[in-house]
Amino acid sequence: MKISILLPYKENFSPTYAGAVSLFIKDTVQLSKFKNDITIFGNTTLKKAYKLKYQNIKLKKKIIQSGSKLYVNEFLKFEREYPSDLIEIHNRPNYFHQIFEAEPNKKMVLYFHNDPLTMSGSRSVKDRKELMSNTTKIIFNSDWSKKRFLEGVDGLYVNSEKLNVIYQSTNPVRINLKNKKKWITFVGKLNRAKGYDLFGKATLKILKKYRNWKGIVIGDEPRSTLSFKHKRLDIMGFINHDKVLKIFEKTSIAVACSRWDEPLGRTSLEASSRGCATIISNKGGLPETVTHGVIIKELNVDSVYLAIKKLIENNKLRHELQKLSLKHFFHTNKLSSKKIDEYRDSLLKFKILKNSFKIKIPKSLRILHVTNFNERHDGRLFFNTGRRLNNGFIRLGHSVLGFSDRDIVKHYKSIKDYTGSNSLNQKLINTVYNYKPDILILGHADQIKPETLAYIKENYKNIKIAQWFLDSFGVSANNGGPDFLKKNKSRILDKIEFTDANFVTTSPDVLNFLPRNKLTLFMPNPADSSFETLKNYENDQCSVDVFFALSHGVHRGTLKKGKYDERSDFVNRLVERTPNVKFDLHGINNNQPVWADSFLKSISNAKMGVNLSRGDPIKYYSSDRIAQLIGNGLLTFIHDQTLYSNFFSENEIIFYNNLSNLSEKIQKFARDDEQRKKIAKNGKLKYMKYFNSTVVADYIVCNTLGISYKKNKYLWENN
Repeated sequence: MKISILLPYKENFSPTYAGAVSLFIKDTVQLSKFKNDITIFGNTTLKKAYKLKYQNIKLKKKIIQSGSKLYVNEFLKFEREYPSDLIEIHNRPNYFHQIFEAEPNKKMVLYFHNDPLTMSGSRSVKDRKELMSNTTKIIFNSDWSKKRFLEGVDGLYVNSEKLNVIYQSTNPVRINLKNKKKWITFVGKLNRAKGYDLFGKATLKILKKYRNWKGIVIGDEPRSTLSFKHKRLDIMGFINHDKVLKIFEKTSIAVACSRWDEPLGRTSLEASSRGCATIISNKGGLPETVTHGVIIKELNVDSVYLAIKKLIENNKLRHELQKLSLKHFFHTNKLSSKKIDEYRDSLLKFKILKNSFKIKIPKSLRILHVTNFNERHDGRLFFNTGRRLNNGFIRLGHSVLGFSDRDIVKHYKSIKDYTGSNSLNQKLINTVYNYKPDILILGHADQIKPETLAYIKENYKNIKIAQWFLDSFGVSANNGGPDFLKKNKSRILDKIEFTDANFVTTSPDVLNFLPRNKLTLFMPNPADSSFETLKNYENDQCSVDVFFALSHGVHRGTLKKGKYDERSDFVNRLVERTPNVKFDLHGINNNQPVWADSFLKSISNAKMGVNLSRGDPIKYYSSDRIAQLIGNGLLTFIHDQTLYSNFFSENEIIFYNNLSNLSEKIQKFARDDEQRKKIAKNGKLKYMKYFNSTVVADYIVCNTLGISYKKNKYLWENN
């Protein structure tokens, strides 16, 4: 087994002048179980390299030909003589294109350490699509870099398993915070892009005001004209990386105030790992480098000065940030190396898994379940309520036939039946004839006609019909809410004449439009143990505080132009009002929505989630997002007017009553991980016990068939 790592041309793989790429490779290879199988290729004039298997590629200078192309060609000579099983190319997409042209059958992994849209070989959408098609895997150093790579790329590629994020990392050490000195440290290129001019001007003001504090600057920039002088400002130039870390161990405040969108930012990451109270700008992937820090949104000399001033004067805040940075730091070399080895394992070892798992379905009820199973979307919308309920019916021992109405309509359109509706209804009649269900259950099956149900009722007297409905009915102070809410009322009333039971996710006692002679019951949004698999309260590696997503463009998979959702305004105001808290937003502000496994990966990186439904809050109504948030162990916030307090205590879910109150509570739990984890765990355990898909499925079956059961069997019936 042989792995080749190709460095960028002239990247110094040496402690003398190591860049971020060399440091990352050195740190992760040293811990890799494949260490003895890895050869690192580079080109450097420095003799001293790290103590790993390193091959220096020497070049004869040619004025006409590109040095980079010569470099890659020389690497290919090594590759042909000593073929590797896997090639890992760092930070040079143009190298990949050149190597792929020569060796198209090689397994190759491409790493991005910079903004993909600024690099030769990945600037254009065409380049990036080619990379997606031809690479074995693409690794990004931050979620920000990954999102940049996907700008302009259509939905076919967005959820690709080829795309992974593995953060740059460092090796944390034990720090005695009592040994911290009154130092303010800046590390990086001494230029405007890094914000050195802002730091310099702000620090001179700080040193003038606070005479017992000292400034330290590490780095160089031969082309820069920036110069700041003070007897307590130590300009150290470029120094050995190990010495930088030692300085961070003693530093109280570190500043990384970049103007440019840094893909990650090693300075703030390393400062955080050494217990510094770290100040960063809200640029690129910088917010992903710290678990706790001060994030400057409007970057200027005054904002940098005020941020430093606040940490100097507020000892409690400074010490808290230092302590929390150490406690929750997770960008470790061990973790990054493990993740790299995991994909290497999957690419280099082939395992055939024999599946002997069989499900026995007892002979019992036959259930024909008509809803949108989204089969035409290739699994993107797999994790929906219809499938959750299907799982519940099956676990109860029933035979279940799924009938995906919208997929059928899509495939049965014709000149004679341009909507496909007639074919759909006829197909349902034929299916009932062949399958002979005991229960016909409808879920948002809008194109099933009332006359079809009338025919089934007339010809199959023993069939019971039920329908479930998830959307809001918008009973509110504004006369019933927006138009889409009024349409929801007509949708459920359309078939109610032929149903034996109806199940809605709003408390029926606030829905005065429902017929009194029809059984309508509240049903919670079901969670499912096979879908809600995360325990985020056990995850100490979450780099995002708050997750929020809108499902815009559900059927297209991308944002729909011109579509307005009032929740966007609320969330944007919340973000503006909630400083130093990292939000991961999807489906708004031109951030594409996420689906299926990509959704799960996104929330796996978040500590908390805001459950915000359309329309005014109403008794018991919540979008189905709540099952995903609470069920995966995120601390979940919900409006108190939903009256979920009838089901859950404040030790299980966090209730808020307005924007300001929500912001305050988010900030509180962003600082208190112990309490956040405790409440999130309690919430998940209770939701998965009482609101799981099997319990909800049993409730639907019992009430549709009129089967009697013990009082208070279901938690929600107690209120």
